[in-house]
Amino acid sequence: MTKIPYREHHLLNLLESYDNQEIPLDLCIHHYFKENRSLGSKDRAYVAENIYGMVRWLALIDYLAKGKPDWPTRLKIWEELDPEDYRNDSSIPAHVRLSFPKTLYNLFVESMGRETGEDVCWACNFPAPTTVRTNTLKTTRQHLLDLWQKEYEVVPCEKSAEGIRFLKKINFFQLPEFQSGYFEVQDEGSQLLAGMVKAEPGQKVLDYCSGSGGKTLAFAPSMDGKGQIYLHDIRTHILTEAKRRLKRAGIQNAQILLPEDPKMKKLKKSFDWVLVDAPCSGTGTLRRNPDMKWKFSEEMLSRLVGQQRSIFEKALSFVKPGGKIVYGTCSILKQENQDQVDHFLKTYPIELQGDIFQSLPKREKMDGLFGACFHASSLIKSSQ
Repeated sequence: MTKIPYREHHLLNLLESYDNQEIPLDLCIHHYFKENRSLGSKDRAYVAENIYGMVRWLALIDYLAKGKPDWPTRLKIWEELDPEDYRNDSSIPAHVRLSFPKTLYNLFVESMGRETGEDVCWACNFPAPTTVRTNTLKTTRQHLLDLWQKEYEVVPCEKSAEGIRFLKKINFFQLPEFQSGYFEVQDEGSQLLAGMVKAEPGQKVLDYCSGSGGKTLAFAPSMDGKGQIYLHDIRTHILTEAKRRLKRAGIQNAQILLPEDPKMKKLKKSFDWVLVDAPCSGTGTLRRNPDMKWKFSEEMLSRLVGQQRSIFEKALSFVKPGGKIVYGTCSILKQENQDQVDHFLKTYPIELQGDIFQSLPKREKMDGLFGACFHASSLIKSSQ
């Protein structure tokens, strides 16, 4: 690749800026591009692609530099680096050649076994696939495939009936189909997790940690506009974005439930379905947020496990006797997943419903997600 000093200047400037801030890498890049509008689309692509690559492989880069070098030195190493050359080099510690913090590497191996754990570490160091979900309230997957195959490299997802994978990145948000609400950008695993909420027309559903409503947008079409969906989150700013997305998607049977809303008490024990997309370590989506692995700590994991249990208990209070609650994370650590399922089953009068869903990050495949559905049939007895 021909070197362009202008691009390298911005690349290094951005990395220095990131070092001096506490915000996530993607937000840092977003702010920098906003402040430097002279950067063209190819310049931005070069800067973002190389920053993500360097942050992913930072441990291996620093090992090869024999210390903690400055960013210009790291960039020189990165430009000549082929991680495959070191993948099986036993003279380098395994967590280093896989470019993972030792603590997190050990937890992956503990959760999945050495071979799978190391394969997942490796997969986490490459870009995630670009996937969208068809909004079946407005169109069909086949229609979008027929439309896009004339211009883009697209294939249907293997497991999600509404998913489409783009083999090359494009600016989705400029597409007229996006403006019309025909699709949303959503990982295939996230689509499948949302699909565990099998809400029917006329039912009442609570998306308890809704964020900007991505999973609500996925399961809402099954209700055919009948029944009621509530979206709740403690982050009010993100609920504003959820309103915009619901409107664009044409979902009219949903309403926002702000924190401390007086309706909360009246809604206890009234929902057919509650979805708890719990805050988690995000270890299943490290391909998209590579800086997060360097911020991971066991203290953070312990705190998150406590939060997940507290949130699940609060969410369970909204399930009506005989209703169902889905617990999900974008983590691949057993402490946040299977261990939590065991805890919930021991602690509350609920039963596991159906199979547990779990995916692991693989090259050109879905992210790592986890989901378990519980039937609150025993709540009927306990409430009598």
